[in-house]
Amino acid sequence: MNSHELAQRIPAVDYQPRHPRSLRPRIGVMGCGGIIKHHLEAYRDAGWDVVALCDPIVERCQTAATNFFPNAQIYSDYRELLKRSDIDVVDIATHPPERAELIRASLLAGKHVLSQKPFVTDLDVGEELVRLAERCQRKLAVNQNGRWAPHFSYARHAIEAGVIGKPFAAHLSVHWDHTWVRGTAFEHVKHLILYDFAIHWFDMLRMLLPHSEPTRVFASTAPAPHQTIMPHLLGQAIVEWPEAQATLAFDAALPHGQQDRLFVAGSEGSIFSYGETYQDQKLSVRTATGEWSPRLQGKWFSDGFRGTMGELLCSIEEDRLPSINAADNLKSLALCFAAVASSVSHEPVVPGSVRKLPT
Repeated sequence: MNSHELAQRIPAVDYQPRHPRSLRPRIGVMGCGGIIKHHLEAYRDAGWDVVALCDPIVERCQTAATNFFPNAQIYSDYRELLKRSDIDVVDIATHPPERAELIRASLLAGKHVLSQKPFVTDLDVGEELVRLAERCQRKLAVNQNGRWAPHFSYARHAIEAGVIGKPFAAHLSVHWDHTWVRGTAFEHVKHLILYDFAIHWFDMLRMLLPHSEPTRVFASTAPAPHQTIMPHLLGQAIVEWPEAQATLAFDAALPHGQQDRLFVAGSEGSIFSYGETYQDQKLSVRTATGEWSPRLQGKWFSDGFRGTMGELLCSIEEDRLPSINAADNLKSLALCFAAVASSVSHEPVVPGSVRKLPT
């Protein structure tokens, strides 16, 4: 089969972030730390209007405004931001300890909320926030921006479309240098790799194997022999499903030769992607039709952030639950917490049985 014939048989996979058709939201941002530049770059490029920036360290707001939204009003107190009736959506990009209270206050002020990940450190608190959002009739979404990384987005949409049949295995590995956290607050996150970083990958496992929920997870961590920061930089997990299996491998102390890989096996084909980083991936799909490699458009940073906010805005416009809704995200967190607990106990753990992030 020549390339033209194969192209005619390739199913279309619409993996690009969506935009609302007519909704023109006004967005307020809480937390202007290092990650916020990716949020703001995505919102600026999408043409969305950020009208307020809030952080106790006002200089952070000023830098963000200068670089992205010079007309945004600056606040040091989130309560002043929430008094504004013209703000429709609040993007909360703080660290986890203060996040739950900001989400609660924003919902009570009548705002839709996009919460940075990881959503909460206690599943019971997360469930309470979900109930509050329902009572307030507001949307509560979680910024699982990895779902819109081009290779992840293409894979999950192809799976949803049945391109490779029913998936039964997923194996993902990341080999990179995460020592950039030295001197930041992240250096003091005990379960840095399996919790703060791997939540993207635990969430993606549920998207790649969507026909049931995982039943057990066994995980471990270890320090690399040459690392000089506190959190263990080596982590791995084996995840069981009723009719599927998955593995994750994280080697976060690699100074040279970085690599990122994804493989999903299905009853009618497979999906494979690889690259030096998760920003630059080459993806291939193999079925009885043949093998093709779509030319992926975009980057995880910052298109993934356009994907999460776009999904929330579309859900508001269409009056539906966002796919990244907080109730769904608690299932990803339950898997993540179980993996962290397993790395401590050295025993398999059932997702949902660990209600709080082990410390």
